[in-house]
Amino acid sequence: MALMPVADALAAILAGAEPLPDEMIALDQAFHRVLARDVAARRTQPPQAMSAMDGYAVRAADAGSAHARLTVIGEVAAGRPFERAVGAGEAVRIFTGGVIPDGADAVVIQEDTVADGSSITVTEAAVKGRHIRAAGVDFRHGDVLLSAGSPLTDRDLSLAASMNYPELAVCRRPKVALLATGDELVMPGNDPGPGQIVYSNGYALRALARAEGAETVDLGIAADTIEATTSGIRRARDLGADILVTTGGASVGDHDLVRQSLEAEGVAMAFWRIAMRPGKPMMHGRLGPMRVIGVPGNPVSSYVCTLLFVVPLIRALSGRRAVHNVREGAVLGRDIAANDQREDYLRARLEKRADGTFVATPVNHQDSSLLANLSASHALVIRAPFAPAARAGEPCDILRLPL
Repeated sequence: MALMPVADALAAILAGAEPLPDEMIALDQAFHRVLARDVAARRTQPPQAMSAMDGYAVRAADAGSAHARLTVIGEVAAGRPFERAVGAGEAVRIFTGGVIPDGADAVVIQEDTVADGSSITVTEAAVKGRHIRAAGVDFRHGDVLLSAGSPLTDRDLSLAASMNYPELAVCRRPKVALLATGDELVMPGNDPGPGQIVYSNGYALRALARAEGAETVDLGIAADTIEATTSGIRRARDLGADILVTTGGASVGDHDLVRQSLEAEGVAMAFWRIAMRPGKPMMHGRLGPMRVIGVPGNPVSSYVCTLLFVVPLIRALSGRRAVHNVREGAVLGRDIAANDQREDYLRARLEKRADGTFVATPVNHQDSSLLANLSASHALVIRAPFAPAARAGEPCDILRLPL
């Protein structure tokens, strides 16, 4: 099979990816969840005109000049409205959040008055409407203020509460199961034997998935046998995983058994080789409703493939409107050679110049096994297939790595 372009591979993975069913959850549990439905205000805020300051509610016509003297006839506090109307020559002591009494159309702040028993003298003229929050100045009943497809921020939760929602309809979190393969892998904390390495990929991949709002399931490490790999695939299916990500075993060697195991379980493979570096040996297929993505075992390849393909899929299943990773512009920090037929993703450090321009400097060693370089990088410089050599200072496209 010919190498599939990156854009075509992503389109195949996202084809038919619809938001998962919605569920109602308490507002306090909704942070960063994705709204399944638009949210319209159930009330007007504020419901009545209210004072924005501590002072006196007055008629502007009575307090339109300095030295006006008014009789104080009562008091308004937040939650305790005044029952009478304000008449000519009268004022009502009012506190922030208090309902403006009938008849009053301005607030004179307390600093602009001199109190004398039951009277006040105005030292600065009142202006009609000043220091008053009009009814509905924030929002009105029926206003759609939160839109489906948006991850909820902390500010959104406060707004939803103010709109009188104790719970919200959000899309169910995608369940992502991760299955590592390889006899050479041992868990961190163990002493690797001859030819073995410490397993590391899953920690980054699960963190990526959780950062996008997914629920993750660790299926552990499967030995290099058809039986062990098949067992892991079946566990993912039985657990109701929406996405199964396998790491390792995606190449064509005698011990790379993931593809064989997937096909034996009935997975219809859409592709298994991508025109990209790092990450050429990547697979995608379906097992019923479960989407399967097999990423390479090399740490950088597995990370880049997960960022490019699994993350957008999680977003699509989560109900997000914007699912694609966003490219940005920068300039190269050093010369780079011409590219071959594969789309290249170069790990790079990113610096911001005084003029606001970002400089992306690819690291010297781009081998897909080098985790230290990946950890020290801030972005990926994207090189199109057959891109010519480029010199330092020339523009380039970058994809920022998550913080």
